[in-house]
Amino acid sequence: MRTLEIRHRTRYEYAQPVALDDYRLMLRPRDSHDLRLLHTNLVIDPVAQVRWIHDPFGNSIAIASFAPHPIRALEIISTIRLERYGVPSELPQIEDYARTLPFSYLAQDAPDLARCAERHYPDPQAKVSRWTRQFLDGAGKASDTFAVLLRLCQGIKDQLAYAMRFEIGTQPPARTLEIGGGTCRDYALLMMEAARSLGLAARFLSGYLYDPELDQPGSHAPSTPHAWMEVYLPGAGWVEFDPTHGIVGSDRLIRVAVARDPEQAMPISGSFVGPGGVGIQSIVDVAVRTVDSAAPASAARRA
Repeated sequence: MRTLEIRHRTRYEYAQPVALDDYRLMLRPRDSHDLRLLHTNLVIDPVAQVRWIHDPFGNSIAIASFAPHPIRALEIISTIRLERYGVPSELPQIEDYARTLPFSYLAQDAPDLARCAERHYPDPQAKVSRWTRQFLDGAGKASDTFAVLLRLCQGIKDQLAYAMRFEIGTQPPARTLEIGGGTCRDYALLMMEAARSLGLAARFLSGYLYDPELDQPGSHAPSTPHAWMEVYLPGAGWVEFDPTHGIVGSDRLIRVAVARDPEQAMPISGSFVGPGGVGIQSIVDVAVRTVDSAAPASAARRA
């Protein structure tokens, strides 16, 4: 078990005064049997009226509403302390009927998994489907379900080139294969659509990654929000895969939001009213570090 503190600061600076519409914040991790929240604090400048809701996936959403006054900057600081419990090292206990591909979900589960098992992105030339077949055991052979997913997860990491991209949105999976690389969000979506091409239900996850190398005295390396995915395996439930790092079911992954599509799990989204083409500078600063579980939670502060 690790006790972690996450400080996520986002700042938008506008070249001219603007008025803010509502902003939708997905920053609060999901409590579960393997993750327990100890402390949360949300500071917004300018001051906003905040109300909390649950979306269709059970994610905790903060809706921030602002006074209609012109502003030149918006800053959001989320500070979270949590306990993240370890993941069993043994292989997941998959039901016998689902241990090899292809298989069908049970009638009692299929209606609830159907939308997550559907392909969401066009693949007219079957680029994603054909690329995925390389991870199967071969024509006419039954493929071990978990082994295929492991190879797929590692294959994305090994075959593609990771690159930061600052444009809004996520690349279509066929585009990621075409250019040979992308971001963590692009990798997660590619693996989702690849798993769906095999008849498996897959979902998108966003949150944070604990990196021990960044949790060292004197380390000032930047961190960012992270994205990965999960596949529903009967008997094992939703199993997490991080194709960016080749990680499976790790306690280094800190879930915040789960969704059927990446666009439903943006950490911060919103709009403003202002002059056309107004320039915006965006600053994102994330720190994930271990802390003494007995120490008091640090207070969030204005930067």
